[in-house]
Amino acid sequence: MSGSVLLVGTKRFGDDRGWFSETFSAPRMAAHGVVASFVQDNHSMSRNVGTLRGIHFQRPPHAQAKLVRCARGAIRDYAVDLRRGSPTYGHHVEAELSAANGDQLYVPIGFGHAFITLEPDSEVIYKVSDVYAPETDGGIAWNDPAIAIDWPLPAEGPTLSGKDQILPMLAAFESPFDYDGEPMRLVRV
Repeated sequence: MSGSVLLVGTKRFGDDRGWFSETFSAPRMAAHGVVASFVQDNHSMSRNVGTLRGIHFQRPPHAQAKLVRCARGAIRDYAVDLRRGSPTYGHHVEAELSAANGDQLYVPIGFGHAFITLEPDSEVIYKVSDVYAPETDGGIAWNDPAIAIDWPLPAEGPTLSGKDQILPMLAAFESPFDYDGEPMRLVRV
């Protein structure tokens, strides 16, 4: 299932106090082909609507699968197929993740990841399957016309980091990721 990007729905159990939700279950993920062992949790907060982070990945030997959720606010989340030889190379899938809907996106190894905030002060929490290793950090330009993401940008444009402003285009990228025979698809579980 490494070609599948999973949109993971979460059940909420509510009462007069609020609600409870199980945000990760290894057996449930394994039932959908995910056998990644998550070793680190990351948490980001973006103040401005239109804060764009990505398109990011880590190269082997520290390549990362990610399980992403939005704990506050809302984001549009993207996975981009970066597996050389894939018939869906450079294609993307997207989903809205929000504190209100509780959905999560599982992004396998071999895919770039990016998101843009739809609400102010949005917080994103994600599990990764390998530790952060700056020497393997990489990315592709957010505005690459070959990927053609139709970002929901505010009138003033995105808020970007210095790093994200200078990422290379897909055409200049030599992928370290191999195609496993399964084209990219988005599967709701």
